[in-house]
Amino acid sequence: MASLEKQVYVGMSADLVHPGHINILAKAAELGEVTVGLLTDHAIASYKRIPYMSFNDRRHVVESLRFVKQVVAQDTLSYAKNLRRLRPDFVVHGDDWKTGVQQATRDEVISVLGEWGGQLVEPPYTDGVSSTRYHNALKDIGVTPSIRLASLRRLLSSRTLIRVLEVHSGLTGLIAERVQVSDGGQLREFDGMWLSSLTDSTVKGKPDIEVVDFTSRLMTVDHVLETTTKPIIFDGDTGGHVGQFALTVKTLERLGVSAVIVEDKRGLKRNSLLGTDVPQELDDVDHFCEKIAVGKRSQKTDDFMIFARTEALVLDTGIDEALHRAFHYCDAGADGIMIHSRKSNPEEIFKFIEYFREVRATTPIVVVPTSYSHVTESELANHGVNVVIYANHLLRSAYPAMVKTAKAILRHESAGPHEADLLPIAELLEIIPVAD
Repeated sequence: MASLEKQVYVGMSADLVHPGHINILAKAAELGEVTVGLLTDHAIASYKRIPYMSFNDRRHVVESLRFVKQVVAQDTLSYAKNLRRLRPDFVVHGDDWKTGVQQATRDEVISVLGEWGGQLVEPPYTDGVSSTRYHNALKDIGVTPSIRLASLRRLLSSRTLIRVLEVHSGLTGLIAERVQVSDGGQLREFDGMWLSSLTDSTVKGKPDIEVVDFTSRLMTVDHVLETTTKPIIFDGDTGGHVGQFALTVKTLERLGVSAVIVEDKRGLKRNSLLGTDVPQELDDVDHFCEKIAVGKRSQKTDDFMIFARTEALVLDTGIDEALHRAFHYCDAGADGIMIHSRKSNPEEIFKFIEYFREVRATTPIVVVPTSYSHVTESELANHGVNVVIYANHLLRSAYPAMVKTAKAILRHESAGPHEADLLPIAELLEIIPVAD
């Protein structure tokens, strides 16, 4: 028998339930039976950072609140689908959405409710409560290795395209963690970090030939882990011997790193952008498949990911060879494929993805558009790319600036004339505040 009570709908993310949410739910419960439309990870990730808690965890929390009758999934920012299905008498939302990124959603809610005479109720926003402040406090506390480890898979299931920035220190990790821009009221930020062997080696004054050992690279990983909360993808180069790669996987997974990318070359590792200008050789397919399989068997959770990077296009062996390798690597257990090219025209990358998608429709594809940097993220996403890595850009931008400063000091025999171009000391000290 249908309930005679008025029906009330409240849309929530509920990643961090605070007094403001309780006030909204209490007001809604005064009007009738409360249904919470809980935004899925996909819906939340469409306009801001993926929530800390999974959808199922958030559902469990909200279902436990005494004001709530039932919880349903809301898989888009739009309320329209759920509202037309449930036809509530009221929708309750704080009045903070009258302007900004959610204004269009509010207008749609009013229009849809008008189809059956429903009403929007907007209690005043609770003073002194800030979800942003609470989330920033969570960032300061940090995350556990298990939460960070799982975050990349959750992002891949929630976002069309993931944006990843190279880091090589705790400071660059903070840049990837904190830097945001606002575009039409919507925040844009980096989703994760790429711990590049090239930039890690260069910062240490070493060539990019795997001369910096794994233990040394783990020190950089540790510095980044201490200052950030976002997922880390580790550049595993060739992975070394099969046994070494198994140990690498175990260690990275234990620390909370989300993924490793390993490339199918053998012998002395040389940077891919050197191409055929230096001697480079592709690994035997069966041997590389064994490396992937051993790596997958060595991991302890389902959350850690191994991406197989094929260098077939880099070494000019053709798209057919690249596809042949990619399909075998997936069959061996690779969670995704990184396809690389040193050409400025991305057509061979796009052609590879087109053929690959005919067989593997959902397997994640990673690209590093260093040589075709003019291609936009929208273009990459439209061609089926899931992860774009800006693989060396922070170091490449930092080095010219440091050389410019050094030359200015030599030229003027003082730092004074160049001082205006530098970060003030006070702001430098504020980057990493002293703990209370």
